[in-house]
Amino acid sequence: MSAPGPVAIVGAGTMGAGLAQVAAAAGRDVILYGRTGAGLDRAAAAIEASLARIVRRDEGGGGAARTDPAEVLGRIHRTTDMGDCSGAAVLIESIAEDLAAKQQVFAELDRICDGAGILATNTSGIPIGLIAGATSRPERVVGTHFFSPVPMMRLCEIVRGPDTSDAVVHAARAFAAEIGKESVLVDRDTPGFITTRLLTVLILEAIRMVEDGTCRAADLDRACQLGFGHPMGPLASVDLSGLDVFQDVAAGLFRATGNPSFEAPALLGDLVAAGYHGRKTGRGFHDYTHTAGQAGQTGAGAR
Repeated sequence: MSAPGPVAIVGAGTMGAGLAQVAAAAGRDVILYGRTGAGLDRAAAAIEASLARIVRRDEGGGGAARTDPAEVLGRIHRTTDMGDCSGAAVLIESIAEDLAAKQQVFAELDRICDGAGILATNTSGIPIGLIAGATSRPERVVGTHFFSPVPMMRLCEIVRGPDTSDAVVHAARAFAAEIGKESVLVDRDTPGFITTRLLTVLILEAIRMVEDGTCRAADLDRACQLGFGHPMGPLASVDLSGLDVFQDVAAGLFRATGNPSFEAPALLGDLVAAGYHGRKTGRGFHDYTHTAGQAGQTGAGAR
């Protein structure tokens, strides 16, 4: 039997790099597309650092490393030419949560990637039908909502668009399992799917509680960890994903549904406008400037 075809990842940001890593670690050849060589270099450095952490974790547990970083990196082929993705069997778009940008990418992929059995979008909440409409084959477009950090998080939401075929849904679930993920199926193509809708409400209410002085950010997050068993509090979670990204997600859900639960409090907009976007800027609801990426003292979002 011939080896399965390569996996193409369009987008070399944090999510794209993580997807490239797990696909390569599962033994698949990967084509990683990025707009610039510098962006691809950053992705490669992030993958190398992630693999090193996995090796240290394995060895720290007293066993041999189960991952060979050189082998994984050797399966990832970087390119700034989207045409190089044309031979992929599985293609996953993983760019910013911007509908127009995703539609533009899918229109281009529709033109150049005739052989891909799966055209997947790694969106956290944009309806799949809106993206699939940019192609001439919406039956092959499916949502695959992976979670960050991709090498560590097990869940993948498989989202069926209005025209997605059963065969593509089955193939997407099989691919998720191949790269070590467990999937849940979202049958109705609604904004936010399962997890984004639930988490957005939780995070927005957490922000309101900090805004109105009910509690400090650090205490709220600790309460969710100790009381609910969450590995990370909601405000530390939004610091990780990016306050600016989350603001766009919440605004999109509010526009799509009109549900006041998705209306963002002023504090979120104030922090984004001030440049406090979370871990990537060093400050959000927590201060990361002196804690090496761990949520330390309460930061700019405290009241």
